[in-house]
Amino acid sequence: MPYTSPTETSLSSSDSVTSTYNMGFIWLICFVAAMGGLLFGYDWVVIGGAKPFYEPYFGISDSPMLQGWAMSSALVGCLVGAVISGVLADRLGRKRLLVFSGFLFTLSAIGTAMASDFTWFNVFRLIGGGGIGLASNLSPMYIAEISPADTRGRFVSINQLTIVFGVLGAQIVNLLIAQDVPDGASVDVIRESWNGTDGWRWMFAAETVPATAFFLLMFFVPESPRWLIKDGQDEQARGVLTRVGGKDYADQELADIKNTIGLEEVAQVHYSELLEPKIFKILGLGVFLAVFQQWCGINTIFNYAQEIFAAAGYGVGAIMFNIVITGIVNLVFTFVAIFTVDKFGRRGLMLLGCAGLASIYALLGACYYTETRGVLMLVLVVSAIACYAMSLAPVTWVVLSEIFPNRIRGAAMAVAVFALWLACTLLTFTFPLLNKALGVYGTFWLYGGICVIGFLVIYFKLPETKGKSLEAIEREMMKD
Repeated sequence: MPYTSPTETSLSSSDSVTSTYNMGFIWLICFVAAMGGLLFGYDWVVIGGAKPFYEPYFGISDSPMLQGWAMSSALVGCLVGAVISGVLADRLGRKRLLVFSGFLFTLSAIGTAMASDFTWFNVFRLIGGGGIGLASNLSPMYIAEISPADTRGRFVSINQLTIVFGVLGAQIVNLLIAQDVPDGASVDVIRESWNGTDGWRWMFAAETVPATAFFLLMFFVPESPRWLIKDGQDEQARGVLTRVGGKDYADQELADIKNTIGLEEVAQVHYSELLEPKIFKILGLGVFLAVFQQWCGINTIFNYAQEIFAAAGYGVGAIMFNIVITGIVNLVFTFVAIFTVDKFGRRGLMLLGCAGLASIYALLGACYYTETRGVLMLVLVVSAIACYAMSLAPVTWVVLSEIFPNRIRGAAMAVAVFALWLACTLLTFTFPLLNKALGVYGTFWLYGGICVIGFLVIYFKLPETKGKSLEAIEREMMKD
């Protein structure tokens, strides 16, 4: 979209009212809010690079159950964080809980790095997971609620971009910190090496810098105007909206938001409304999309990249380098999504992602079945990540932040995010079991079948939301 100046541009709103958007202000606050996504991405992936080293240190290299718990403990924290956000987001607002998530990230980074035993390691991973659960719900919700309708997809996609930066940052940090490990090195050798005693600690400790920055910067970000109106703070909301788009824009948005929320609504959340037929139908769609984003299978490539690339014939050093390549591809194709989501729409990109992943998984499974090794496997894995990065990864968060009604968005979003992290926990925990029962090839074919199901549901059930205000989307979703 062309800009008339570095900081502002004239755009036409969904209701044909011309506003001057303060793009500098919007970009700034959206980037700060999206730092929750950066920490989410870093915290989520750093453990994959540290895995070959903390497992020998804690003596769990021969215990699949404890290995699975170490990988999944943060996910349990995610579930708790999602529940907390559901209970409190519509009561306390978005900003205060994002500040709290920054505190949890900081505490987790320091505590995990200093953990003296396996129990405390998992305690601090749980705390970090709580931060992920809060940020993954509230960051995209906050951005959606403060962004103009015709650029909302782009701004919400910033959250996915920062997640990808966090993922890539963790991969690069892991690569730079880890010293070379000879192929075939024993568990005892790794345990006694610098990687096994100190290196993995610095991988987690590096998160302290962005976590502290996020915690401090969130104090200077305004509260969501939609939550302020819901809380009866109309003048404060008007002030934020005026900074976003000027007086005329603020007047129109204020009236439209109040109309959809209801005049009687003051800081009260009616959880029973989630069971009303129209809302329950929307919630069901949101939960499906959240679960599908995880069970399309791509996150197993990030969490178990070591095992996947090892099965493809790569050694430890090559695996670490290949993981960075996947992160770079993830970043590049996230930019593709940012610049297409408001042009091509949400529905089309999600359908493209489903079809692309189903096809790639079919080929990937066939390669594992025929024991193909080497560069072809890397190309297919990178292709799957590219397809996911430009479609399901960012667009799912955009859609989830858009489709729920204003007055119960926090509660409904929390239910969807809780379902997402529950699905992610099950995915992470069951991948080794599925891998053993079905083989790597059978597991990827299973994920391909799930992508076909996702394609059908999105094709028949998901309406297009690009260019529409949150209030217009609410009216459309509620009228059926």
